Amino acid sequence: MKITRCDNIPANRASEKTFTGIVHSEPINTAPDPARVAAARVSFLPGARTAWHHHPYGQTLYVTSGTGLVQIHGEPANLIRAGDSVWIAPGETHWHGATARTSMTHIAIHERSDGSYASWLEHVTDDQYAAAQLNAE
Repeated sequence: MKITRCDNIPANRASEKTFTGIVHSEPINTAPDPARVAAARVSFLPGARTAWHHHPYGQTLYVTSGTGLVQIHGEPANLIRAGDSVWIAPGETHWHGATARTSMTHIAIHERSDGSYASWLEHVTDDQYAAAQLNAE
């Protein structure tokens, strides 16, 4: 058993390589091998979002506060709110983040394969993000 006290959990600014805008990530758990699961609390300020990406074993998002967007490549964006759960299937290319006017925080749960939780792709463009806003409202 391992207990990590709340005062020992760092809040890290997410990388500009994989996120647009101001995003903070706090690890909840990264299980040691042979387990594969990891969870983090991720907070997006208005307009902040992930780049396009996919996960080897899928991902669960649980929205704890605010309003956000999630979009599967080639499909319309969806509005997500506090209390919503989202399942994203393995290999499904997607992005998620806050709306332009509201912050959003979610718990992200995923598993690693060969040490990697996600394959990161290109950034969501401002035009793609604006279109997602219009389609989700």
